[in-house]
Amino acid sequence: MLKKPLVNNQIRAREVKLIDQSGKQAGVIPLLEALRIAEERGLDLIQVTEKVEPPVCKIMDYGKYLYWLQKKEKAARGSKGSELKGIRLGFNISLHDLEIRAHQAEKFLKKGDKVKIEMVLRGREKALGGFAKGKISQFLEILEKLVPIKIERELKREVRGFTMIIARA
Repeated sequence: MLKKPLVNNQIRAREVKLIDQSGKQAGVIPLLEALRIAEERGLDLIQVTEKVEPPVCKIMDYGKYLYWLQKKEKAARGSKGSELKGIRLGFNISLHDLEIRAHQAEKFLKKGDKVKIEMVLRGREKALGGFAKGKISQFLEILEKLVPIKIERELKREVRGFTMIIARA
């Protein structure tokens, strides 16, 4: 969550290190003088950091500064690199449906995401693990024809079925 910076009369320091709207450092000046300069220019005095003594303050539009902070935070959040996408295969999936799922997985892999392949087994299907592994290997063969893959996590038996994670090679 975005922590809003102190602005204008919320700033409690006696002196501030001032940066004007063009980015030039004006040095350490009294808070009242910095507020007067900001008011003359029709802008706000924003406390950029409170971790140093005296705190660094910048003269700029408060709304634009908040917008810039939100964009910066969103960019930091969004740069995860790759996401984990899921493809779920059924026990009795047909060849055509496997091809459709392979094309969907191809799109995910080309975007740079990792793909988690799941096959959920219900009831008596759990006893036929070999058949399920065969379907998953058939899916991987179709997918390898479309895009080169590498296995991030091997095929693993879980309580509800099988899972594996693949990525683009």
